[in-house]
Amino acid sequence: MNRTRTLLLMAALTALFLWAGHAFGGQGGLVVALGLALIMNFGTYWFSDKIVLRMHGAEELSEHPAPGLHQIVRRLAMRAGMPVPKIYIINEESPNAFATGRDPEHAAVAVTQGLLRVLDRAEVEGVLAHEIAHVRNRDTLVMAIAATLAGTLSTLANMAMWASMLGGNRGEGEGDSESGPFAGLLGVLVAPFAAMLIQMAISRSREFVADEYGAHLSGNPAALAAALKKIEAVSQRVPMDTGSPATAHMFVVNPFAGGGLIQLFSTHPSTEARVARLMEMQRNVLDPRRLSSGQLNLISGYPRT
Repeated sequence: MNRTRTLLLMAALTALFLWAGHAFGGQGGLVVALGLALIMNFGTYWFSDKIVLRMHGAEELSEHPAPGLHQIVRRLAMRAGMPVPKIYIINEESPNAFATGRDPEHAAVAVTQGLLRVLDRAEVEGVLAHEIAHVRNRDTLVMAIAATLAGTLSTLANMAMWASMLGGNRGEGEGDSESGPFAGLLGVLVAPFAAMLIQMAISRSREFVADEYGAHLSGNPAALAAALKKIEAVSQRVPMDTGSPATAHMFVVNPFAGGGLIQLFSTHPSTEARVARLMEMQRNVLDPRRLSSGQLNLISGYPRT
């Protein structure tokens, strides 16, 4: 269901992008929109991983100082049937992790120092399995393209706004001149907002899929559930210095998440909902006796249905 939802949301985002380009500038605007999309997506495909790793000051981690971490990643990659991704470390006390790369052959996983300090081995494995699931399912590319389309749409809206303020118009003879100004104004006001909502919805749907696939890879859904709750709790006390809303969709837990209506603008489902799904997997598939008492106590506060 989440995979189908992702396809529908991507189709809706693309359609909105093309409609907005036409609304902003007629046939010429549509061509501009297509050109911008091609350029931005080309850059996203080839350079997004390098940009985000540099943005967060991530440094590649060799095997010598962290053999256990490399062992976990190798084992999970083997189970997923994909090449072993590179491992990066981020000098942040706030616990979190993300994956990046255009495909499994050019992937990297990054973890903060805080993640390794806060979580036990089973929980770290659960988080890494979640991130490798993103790579295996090519979510890193899907979400990067969705973010790029939404960002480019905002750029188009700004261009249209400035063109309107400077007295530009679509010109005559396009057959829909009466609806043009209204459609253009609607596009400037509504399209970027709608694109942002669609982008967030795509990200939330992919998080559920990565949780499920990652839990199967690690064989311990409840360890991932416990990790998610720990990360959320500590992140509220120890904010991430290098994080920003522009990259929030990449992390295993959104560093800027909120509740209530704010969930519409969140890149992640609520941790409660994710934990509930993972614990349902644990009850249906695995023996709960594999969990430590600490993990059982940690997740006991979340709903089990």
